Amino acid sequence: MNKQNRQVKILDTTLRDGEQTHGVSFSPPEKLNIAKALLEQLRVDRIEVASARVSEGEKAAVSGIIQWADSVGLADKVEVLGFADFKKSVDWIRDAGGRVINLLAKGSEKHCTNQLQQTLAQHVGGVRKTINYAHKKGLAVNLYLEDWSNGYRDSPDYVYEMVSRLQNSGIKHFMLPDTLGVMTPDEVYESLTDMIARFPDCEFDFHPHNDYGLGTANALAAVKAGISSIHCTINCLGERAGNASLAEVAVNLKDRMGLDVCIDETHLVRLSQMVENFSGKRMAENMPIVGDDVFTQTSGIHADGDKKGGLYQTDLSPERFSRRRSYALGKMSGKASLLKNLEKLDVSLTEENTEKVLRRVVELGDSKKTITSEDLPFIIAEVLESKDYNHIELTSYSLTSGLDLASTASIRVRIGDAVELSAGSGNGGFDAFMTAIGKVLKRHEISLPRLVDYEVRIPRGGRTNALTEATITWQDEKDIFKTRGVHSNQVFAAMNATMRMINMRIHNQQ
Repeated sequence: MNKQNRQVKILDTTLRDGEQTHGVSFSPPEKLNIAKALLEQLRVDRIEVASARVSEGEKAAVSGIIQWADSVGLADKVEVLGFADFKKSVDWIRDAGGRVINLLAKGSEKHCTNQLQQTLAQHVGGVRKTINYAHKKGLAVNLYLEDWSNGYRDSPDYVYEMVSRLQNSGIKHFMLPDTLGVMTPDEVYESLTDMIARFPDCEFDFHPHNDYGLGTANALAAVKAGISSIHCTINCLGERAGNASLAEVAVNLKDRMGLDVCIDETHLVRLSQMVENFSGKRMAENMPIVGDDVFTQTSGIHADGDKKGGLYQTDLSPERFSRRRSYALGKMSGKASLLKNLEKLDVSLTEENTEKVLRRVVELGDSKKTITSEDLPFIIAEVLESKDYNHIELTSYSLTSGLDLASTASIRVRIGDAVELSAGSGNGGFDAFMTAIGKVLKRHEISLPRLVDYEVRIPRGGRTNALTEATITWQDEKDIFKTRGVHSNQVFAAMNATMRMINMRIHNQQ
């Protein structure tokens, strides 16, 4: 394969094939916004936006896209799927202002004979009739060979004969779909190498599906064979397991094959999020390139390696995609992960306090899957004000609450060398806990100060899984003071603040 000056073009079919995803239907304004972003920001080469004759609403959506595209000189990049129905699809597309029809023909003999109940000659005749009419109406014509992958495997002579009969019909692109995603990369390479060798004057596209998870790999194999146009969708949208991911294909063509693609990588994540919002189909957090977690290091070993020389970084850098690398905090965190997050916050701690904060981060990680940099100031504040007294310890607890029912708390407490059980009920989980712990303290003649104020906060951002900081103000015989607790559960955070207060009280009394 000659890489020199070779550019691979991308056709995005999110608005046509992607809309065949179960439960996805874009409104006309949504379609227009996606089309604008694809062509103007992401800079794909072509977009396929609809199937002809679906509905009047779909025609209005296509018309709106083409009117906008025409105003910015991009109308020739907008394509619409049509059918071998002589005038119907062509007229529908022309009425919508379209300039390019992607004509669907049967690329497998089984489809031709069983579904259409036609011979190859009859089918080609109908296709040619539609092509001629499209040209008469001023449309450019591309041709899909539907189910080409199975057709090539089961009846290659049928495929050869169809292309041979139509290659001089003014078709710009012969588009070869792996409609059911059944090919392996080796099969893609061998079959497309054969097609290109047999028909050197034809321009072939490859349209992969992802049923076996091979969409991206098959796209690369097609390019290796000499294909210069690949069809993709945003977020792998498409029927069944979807189509090849545009982000994965574009980045792999550039990084793995050293080829030029027109895609502006800085807009990949924004387009992905737009399509996610409009489609209602959520991306996996570990989806390559665009997933929330793909530039987050969780292991402390990896953070340490990055700190000492970028040992766990590759050419797939987050900055390429207008993103940032992050280092997760949790039970697997190491000192390097914590230092990376402190650096982000512009916070400096002593060695001793860094170790204390790290221990608390690991401890909290057992109750929350991820601790973010936004949670970290709460943890630091809690740790730095703690005196690490351990006169009393809450070793286990259970809280229950119900609608129109009193809350109950059952606790096990170590106080000194003794272990005691207690239970209580109250108006909410914290009130029930205070009743239960009060019974234990009363037996040990330890008085509780008066609760003056109770404040609960979460970090900015409004995440429902954020750490909760409970700050409680107490008043005893001498003064007013505060204690703080941090936990992913707000009641448990308040309990932690209370246990810190009790430890301070016992220490002072002793």
